[in-house]
Amino acid sequence: MSKAEYPYPEDEFDVPSNPDVPRGVHRAPRSAWSRWWPFLLVLVLAPTLAFVLVNLAARDGNLPTLPGTSDSPVADEPQTEEPADGEEAPADEGAETPPVEEPVAPAPVMETPVVVLNAAGIGGLAGEQAEKLTAAGFTAVTTGNTQASTDDSVVYYASEDQRATADLVAQTLGLTVVTLSPTDAGAGISVVLVSDPDA
Repeated sequence: MSKAEYPYPEDEFDVPSNPDVPRGVHRAPRSAWSRWWPFLLVLVLAPTLAFVLVNLAARDGNLPTLPGTSDSPVADEPQTEEPADGEEAPADEGAETPPVEEPVAPAPVMETPVVVLNAAGIGGLAGEQAEKLTAAGFTAVTTGNTQASTDDSVVYYASEDQRATADLVAQTLGLTVVTLSPTDAGAGISVVLVSDPDA
């Protein structure tokens, strides 16, 4: 069919107004910027996002550790040089020494048997001193008489674990001599009074 036999009038597709305009469904070529900007966006956003995520995880302390590494950062540890043979290590200036913990003294055991022996020949002396110990909280106090073997009143204890209890007995009665002697202490603590502590 020739153009003369074409029964339809011409329209904008038959006679383009500008020969440079693409016809039909053809598109103009894309610019270089429109082709490369998605790649540039990924190159910028990916490292930025990774940096932000790592900083957030480090702030919260949730960073994973690799096997064989310690939890503490190596950069924070001070580097110390080992002294050569024959040399003394330099003292750290301003280094704080940890406080030395003193051993805790054992508490007195108020159930320890305590016998108060009267060696002064003063009637009722052992009973008066035993009442002081009972009032202080001792629960196994007995009395008796004996012969004086020393010039001073003394508190005998049988073992080192009774030292705190013996000290409390001496303090309660106003005595100053406390001696370790399993023979004189017997089963617990013995108090030998050669004079009246209250006199």
